[in-house]
Amino acid sequence: MPPPIITSAAREAVPSFLYGTAWKENETERLVHLAIEAGFRGIDTANQRKHYHEAGVGKAVERAITEGLVKRDELFLQTKFTSIDGQDDRLPYDAAADLTTMVRQSFDSSLEHLQVDRIDSFVLHGPSRRRGLWPEDFEVWTAMEALHAAGRTGFLGVSNVALDQLQQLWARATVKPSFVQNRCFASLGWDRDIRSFCTDNGIIYQGFSLLTANVRELRHRDFRSLVARVGKTHAQVIFRFARQVGMLPLTGTTDSSHMREDLEVRSFELTDEDVHLVENIAFGE
Repeated sequence: MPPPIITSAAREAVPSFLYGTAWKENETERLVHLAIEAGFRGIDTANQRKHYHEAGVGKAVERAITEGLVKRDELFLQTKFTSIDGQDDRLPYDAAADLTTMVRQSFDSSLEHLQVDRIDSFVLHGPSRRRGLWPEDFEVWTAMEALHAAGRTGFLGVSNVALDQLQQLWARATVKPSFVQNRCFASLGWDRDIRSFCTDNGIIYQGFSLLTANVRELRHRDFRSLVARVGKTHAQVIFRFARQVGMLPLTGTTDSSHMREDLEVRSFELTDEDVHLVENIAFGE
């Protein structure tokens, strides 16, 4: 089974921005519909009721399609398999089942929630432990590979992953991850080492918490001066920076005007000097 190399044609199907749906609870349907209205075509969710309301995403998607706002083929829907340790009591699978069955049950539940017959990107929400990969991680990944082989998902990915874990997964996986999704800290060079691995291996890096994880850096005098000079918002500068260094950014804004502003980052560019400033804002370089 060949790895799902992200060809130039496949990259065209991947949006330049994802709308993240975590922690929105009963507002999920309304906010996802607003995001689609604003122009978002990539939606990120998870079958983890503890932090996501995946069925609310599905209601918004169904409504947007019914209203003619968008066609299913114009949407990029990404969801995740979350292990039992990351769930509350509202499990999307049988707690007594083996891991392979859990993955399949979670995937089928996601299809039902999202009211679709395929998932564009199916992501392992995180390895079972903080360091290293263990047999259960590879069992889950193999089950995900089977879903890919059956044509039920276009791409596989992994989230909340350390560099050593990503390297192990890449070395052993039959279907290599097409996406890595991590919380992105300026104090760690915006996840520089993992981004470098992704670049070297044709993986698309998805960065989340780009604003909320970097509040101190966004208050830095040099960053505020850059924002004033380019005449954009703090968020627009960060998201534009992310795009220029090769990231696929996520935003979870609940403000419709901010949704539109965020998408406007496609209309301007930062200079190389500006990118360098943001890249190293935590280090005073």
